[in-house]
Amino acid sequence: MSLVDELKSAVTPRAALLVVGVFALQLLFITSYVGALHNPKPTDVPFGVVAPGQAATVLTDRLEKLPGDPLAPRTLTDEAEARDQIMNRDIDGALIVDPRGRTDTLLVASGGGKVLSATLVAMMTKLEAANQRAVRTVDVAPSSSQDFNGLSAFYLVIGWCVGGYICAAILAISAGSRPANRERAIIRLGVLALYAALGGLGGAIIVGPILGALPGSVAALWGLGTLVVFAVGAATLALQSVFGIVGIGLAILLIVVAGNPSAGGAFPLPMLPPFWEAIGPWLPPGAGTWAARSIAYFKGNDMTTSMLVLSAWAVVGSVVTLVMSSLKQKPQEEPIATELDTAGGAGAS
Repeated sequence: MSLVDELKSAVTPRAALLVVGVFALQLLFITSYVGALHNPKPTDVPFGVVAPGQAATVLTDRLEKLPGDPLAPRTLTDEAEARDQIMNRDIDGALIVDPRGRTDTLLVASGGGKVLSATLVAMMTKLEAANQRAVRTVDVAPSSSQDFNGLSAFYLVIGWCVGGYICAAILAISAGSRPANRERAIIRLGVLALYAALGGLGGAIIVGPILGALPGSVAALWGLGTLVVFAVGAATLALQSVFGIVGIGLAILLIVVAGNPSAGGAFPLPMLPPFWEAIGPWLPPGAGTWAARSIAYFKGNDMTTSMLVLSAWAVVGSVVTLVMSSLKQKPQEEPIATELDTAGGAGAS
């Protein structure tokens, strides 16, 4: 047999298509990560301004006209309101103008992302210096000293996501590339749920009591982790049930290629390009990272949307998995019934 014939027999059309798919996934990975993270800059960052009388309007207008639109300023009544809005995650910072002196107060929240808070400090220091004023920075929701650059929540959620889609992939391909029947699909979802609970607990204990990387309730992080793992796993099972083994690649495309760089981990959402900022909150890594930071640093505030997003992935993924397994079961049952009828007729004759 010639070398060409050997290659033809070794590389089937299916294998060739899978290789092409992996190549495309590789290029998309590079494009997504570099595109999202190569040039971070703040855009329309929600920002509060507290100043007396007309000075508030003048300062807000000046901040709105900064080159590149880095801030989306809003006038607030007092420092207490500014602190409340930061803790509720409505704004990322606020400038409190002191009309009796030449030192103003900048409120930030490094727990929501150290890079963003440092950017706000640098920006306000430069602006105030131009007006011959100084800035005193107050961190309203400081990140843990063991949470370098505020990345622990992001890496925790990424670990949960990786566990979710790998567990689902193993369950899906262990006995074939598609669920054989509804009962097997139910078993897989049950095993995934147990794995999710254990994975959620393990991650919460590691980042909390063991490493001290994240403050906040271990129980709350456990619940979040369970939901993240199950949501990603259920989505992977659903994609695999519809597209076969290619569905596992699609899950990686959604979670790893699109989800990770848009999660607001390395750079918070207001510092990402518009496309990644838009998709991030609707994918499991972004929703999970936002919720984890809320638990750790913001008293659990503003988690409703994130939890609904994760729940939607979990529910839709489970439903699609069960429906597809049921649909694929019927064609297998009909020949069996036909054979039984034929056998019965032959016996009667």
